[in-house]
Amino acid sequence: MSLLQWPAMAVTLLAAWLVASLHKKKRSWGFWCFIASNVLWVAWGWHDQAWALIALQVGLFAMNLRGARKNEPDAG
Repeated sequence: MSLLQWPAMAVTLLAAWLVASLHKKKRSWGFWCFIASNVLWVAWGWHDQAWALIALQVGLFAMNLRGARKNEPDAG
């Protein structure tokens, strides 16, 4: 389980790269990668009892959901 931090880190870096894109579709993928990384970090944090990390990831998860929604084209 301790090796989970490496894919979590890689997905986080990929997400940051994608979110910085000028293309809406790539930004969207970036937010969803960030959400996946939040889940990975929570799993790793739970195993290591890193409660502050888990709290951070929950907050970032909420912001990433907001970013993903704001990046979508308007429905109306």
